[in-house]
Amino acid sequence: MAETVGFIGLGVMGRPMAKHIVAKGHSLVVHSRSRAPIDDLVAAGAMPAGSPADVARRASVVITMLPDTPDVDAVLTGPNGVLSALQPSAVVVDMSSISPSATRKLASLVAAKGGTMLDAPVSGGEVGAINASLSIMVGGSAQALARVRPLLECMGNPERIIHIGEEPGSCKICNQVAIGGALAGVSEAFTLARKAGVDLTRVREALLGGFAASRVLEVHGERMIKSNYVPGFRARLYQKDLRLAGEAALNHGAAIPATAVVTQLTNALVAAGGGDLDYSALATVEFDLAAIDKQRK
Repeated sequence: MAETVGFIGLGVMGRPMAKHIVAKGHSLVVHSRSRAPIDDLVAAGAMPAGSPADVARRASVVITMLPDTPDVDAVLTGPNGVLSALQPSAVVVDMSSISPSATRKLASLVAAKGGTMLDAPVSGGEVGAINASLSIMVGGSAQALARVRPLLECMGNPERIIHIGEEPGSCKICNQVAIGGALAGVSEAFTLARKAGVDLTRVREALLGGFAASRVLEVHGERMIKSNYVPGFRARLYQKDLRLAGEAALNHGAAIPATAVVTQLTNALVAAGGGDLDYSALATVEFDLAAIDKQRK
């Protein structure tokens, strides 16, 4: 692939993802709000850019990895944004987790400039980003995906780069909904085991051998047992994803009552000052279902 690649957003996830691209020999231009990660990528072989527009002028594929919808919107449409200097036939790959409706709006703006936008959120957390083992869920043009697939394979497991369909959409939100139910289930199972005086390590080992086995039980179950909540994925970002899930459910008339409970847990965790803990710290929240029911009534 002889194209110059742009990468905007060098945070916990973005920095290792961008490093994998430059390590594979691709020409890479980078931009971020903080200078330190830019310098780190330049030391690895990337070129610095002064603004998102500067990235777009120099790159025919522009990747964004940003915290939330307003961040992506600002980087694409704001002053000195990507759209102000987008190359004809460029591909914009947004790997953030943002509002599906905003994604569709931004995709139409990219198309009006002669480009194509792919919605390509990831799952796997910081560990997946560091190990280049991310799962990547792609919505948008199959032709554009074929063009950028070599780049995605630098960052993710090739067998887990899944084309969801031609329409950018809600797959990452579905992922977060499924994880939330599993996190709550593992948390409650461990609470019950602890109250019964059972060794949690042995409970986890036993559950991993049956139908209860999951990556959440394997990875986050161990975090819960060890009270290790150093963030791989921050609770405040998960709170944002659950907010997006609630908005999408309302827009589509979908009932997600279990996710509403997980949202309450997450809100409680963040309100208690745990926003920068790993989202598996949901296991630490004292949850009063009766109080929640009373509030709903």
